[in-house]
Amino acid sequence: MSKRMFDIVVAAIGLIVLSPIFVVVAILIRLDSRGSIFFRQERVGKGLRPFSIYKFRTMRMDADRHGGQITVGEDPRITRVGRVLRKAKLDELPQLINVLKGEMSFVGPRPCTLAEYEQYSDWQKERFNTLPGLTGLWQVSGKNRTTFKQMMKLDIDYARNKTLKMDLRIIVKTFPAIFDQIQHTKKVQALAQPIERQLHR
Repeated sequence: MSKRMFDIVVAAIGLIVLSPIFVVVAILIRLDSRGSIFFRQERVGKGLRPFSIYKFRTMRMDADRHGGQITVGEDPRITRVGRVLRKAKLDELPQLINVLKGEMSFVGPRPCTLAEYEQYSDWQKERFNTLPGLTGLWQVSGKNRTTFKQMMKLDIDYARNKTLKMDLRIIVKTFPAIFDQIQHTKKVQALAQPIERQLHR
């Protein structure tokens, strides 16, 4: 089976199996705050082609008004449901649509924004020789504990050497990597709480 065929089959199955979760999340988002259910943002894809990435909306529609009120451990722009979705990584489920459309793959470099792309050096643009992914070599190689340069090297290494077998190994490693990231986030938030209390005195 080719990488593209794998993406199509698994994305289609995923959208069907997870459709009840999509419905529940959509209802919770609508009940929690006004506005659209989905969030779309332009990203840079394979061959530098732009595409719109899909996510469940996790921020308030008036988020711009709260831009200057972010504290150390809390972002008031994020809705109550949005916090849960982000922690559980459920906000990224709609990207299965991007995979089905051929704009993304299950495995590949993290899709960057146009503003991020404009900061890249020429050698870093080699990461765009493959489709961006829901997960990738960087995500299962320490992610928050790696530098930007290390991330780029991991992305380029994947773009040069990708195989379906490599994809399957990365997918298997993704679940414990997500759990580790959630635990790391909890520790950071716990450390930030004393600082927040000092700021609000």
